[in-house]
Amino acid sequence: MSVEVKSIDEVVTTNHLLSARGLRAGYAGRTTDTIAVDDVSLYVNEGEVLGIAGESGCGKSTLAAVLSLTAVPPLHVLAGELDVAGKRLSFEPDKAPPREWRGTVVSLLPQGAMNSLSPTARVGDFAVQIVRAHEGRKVSASDAKGRAAERFAQLDLPARVLDAYPHQLSGGMKQRVVTVLSTLLNPKLLIADEPTSALDVSSQRIVTDLMREMLQKQLVSGIIFVTHDLPVLRRVADRVAIMYAGQIHETGPTEEIINRARHPYTGALIGSVLVPEPQIRTRRISGIKGSPPDLSDPPAGCRFHPRCSLAMDVCTTEQPPIVGDERHYATCWWAKDHPGEPVEAKL
Repeated sequence: MSVEVKSIDEVVTTNHLLSARGLRAGYAGRTTDTIAVDDVSLYVNEGEVLGIAGESGCGKSTLAAVLSLTAVPPLHVLAGELDVAGKRLSFEPDKAPPREWRGTVVSLLPQGAMNSLSPTARVGDFAVQIVRAHEGRKVSASDAKGRAAERFAQLDLPARVLDAYPHQLSGGMKQRVVTVLSTLLNPKLLIADEPTSALDVSSQRIVTDLMREMLQKQLVSGIIFVTHDLPVLRRVADRVAIMYAGQIHETGPTEEIINRARHPYTGALIGSVLVPEPQIRTRRISGIKGSPPDLSDPPAGCRFHPRCSLAMDVCTTEQPPIVGDERHYATCWWAKDHPGEPVEAKL
């Protein structure tokens, strides 16, 4: 039975593979910080893919950097708590996160990861660099390459790729290679930031299938998949969190988010994307008017209200409440006044 949510703490507990609560991070400026992640809380269950979607500039990549403990100046993590696989971290200004977590507890597959391969080094040499960066030069090159070859075999990648230079591989193969190498240290959680953005449709499917296979074979325990591409998320994600202007505005099972969105931004985002599925492609495609706000001076109240066709007076002044249950909830005044009603028909 679904239970109405009154506080995010009722949903994001320590009983998940990853629990993040109250994350706040910003980019240092001359006079003030630009807050790009503002009081974000979310969770990932064991064996789950959580998709994070939103327009460019909404804070997705910044959130990925925070969760993967790879934030570097001018980005600073200001507050929040992180629990991953039984390990806890409390963020404080100017306090560096534990280096030993990177790659072993959480691993980041960054934007443009395929370009991280050196054009003058073989793939196997890159694998050696990854292992030695965390375990030191006590690990021999042959041992590190052996680990990579074993991981390639587990995921049906040919071992001969380890002897190849990047220019000898297609874009799709390079992305698969870097994705697999990101799991060499057996992380609990893989955070993939726009891993399919530079790929054609067939290569996108291969990469998303690879990630599902890594979960099925328990090479990782969970995945966060960051993208602006909702059709890709529909194939790979179990749940989706919709991010806008540094905040999470709606979270729920993927099919419910796509077919019964509760937040006007979610509905507008879906309505602006051409989706090939027959039951969805009959929808009229329309862009979202305006542009995301300047995060150095975000709007009061609901941050989407200047672009929202359903905005009310209260939206301009007061933070919206959490509406929904533990499976599917949104922060929205309109949703509060229309319980259980999907937003699509109103846009």
